[in-house]
Amino acid sequence: MVKALRGNGDGRLASAGIDGFAGVAHAPLQMNELAALTDLQLPPVTDVFRGADLDTLEERVVRAERAVTEARYDEAVTALSEAVVAPAQYPDLALRALFAGSWARMYLGELDEALALLRTAKEVAHRPGFNDVDRAEVLHRIGCVRVRRGSIGRAVSDFTLALELCERTDRPCDRLRADIFEWRSRCFERQRDFDSARADIERSLELADATSDVRAAADVNFRAAGIAQSEGKTLLARFYAEKARDLYDECGDRSNVGRVLNDLGGIMFLLGDHDAAISHLKHAVSVLFDAAGDVESGYAVSSLAQVYLRTGQHGRAEQQARIALKLLGTREDVRDEIGNVQLVLGRALLEQGVADDAEIAFAAAEEAFAGRESVSRLAAAWMARGELASARGDMSGAADLYRRAAEALQDFHF
Repeated sequence: MVKALRGNGDGRLASAGIDGFAGVAHAPLQMNELAALTDLQLPPVTDVFRGADLDTLEERVVRAERAVTEARYDEAVTALSEAVVAPAQYPDLALRALFAGSWARMYLGELDEALALLRTAKEVAHRPGFNDVDRAEVLHRIGCVRVRRGSIGRAVSDFTLALELCERTDRPCDRLRADIFEWRSRCFERQRDFDSARADIERSLELADATSDVRAAADVNFRAAGIAQSEGKTLLARFYAEKARDLYDECGDRSNVGRVLNDLGGIMFLLGDHDAAISHLKHAVSVLFDAAGDVESGYAVSSLAQVYLRTGQHGRAEQQARIALKLLGTREDVRDEIGNVQLVLGRALLEQGVADDAEIAFAAAEEAFAGRESVSRLAAAWMARGELASARGDMSGAADLYRRAAEALQDFHF
């Protein structure tokens, strides 16, 4: 669900087909200094000759990479389960397999598994023969997993170190830099640092344009739409979102077309065209259900529930919210959206006079937001609980909850 409507809106190595990495120790990541990324000395890579085994392994890794690009993440994991790529023999191919496997598992919600693969990738990238761009790529992907987990502060550190590595190399890496700026902008937006988020997305747009990469341009325009919306620049958000939709359509990327339609539904709602909003959202549900599955379609159903709530259709809002919760499931990386849906459900129930059930939904929302480094979302849960207290006649309790939410959101703390 778009943020304006929300009210703010890893693996078992063997199962990933990387059995050859089982003997690598997975020490905790230490990334406070660039020296930690470059001073590690490992044995040299074993010299190998190309043969039939390598051809077969490369074919499977290429198949997995293609599946990841096309958002067929289960197929990517299956392809890699058939490929045991030992880093001592085929280091370059091993790193590619780790990247593909970790990305697929991240989007499947298997965040611990994704981080385990990336810890191995970090060690592989320290071997002789790899460079700062390879190490920056590892850090970028680790940061992305942390974003999905809600560890925003650590993700910012990962992205910043990755950019420093890119800046000190003379190797071409504009596409990677564009991706890093785009993902770091998400973190700044979550931290309500909109100036930094806008600065990062502008850098990302410049780099994406320079690479003439249609998919990269689509990704960055999509993110730019979200930032413009967070700043209240709704018409600009619509411009970026429509451009992203057209670019994704040009790439044949139906999953992201559906995601943009979801955001466009929210934007149209903010522009006051409620019929267009509902039409966009229903279209998004249809596209995402076919192209991306239950979880992604759950986001669009959540948006639809929000629109129904805000237009006074409380029964429909409750119905759609319950459907959205079933579609979203219990994955860790969708906890923010689960919390958003629980808020919608609770408010719909409260409007229908079912206060006890509303209280359960609000408590579930607060639990979903806990530990996610998002003060604004927790504040939204406290505001909802304040509304419930007010409806029950507990004005003192309501005032305390409203004050708690306001203090959490204020920028000045003495």
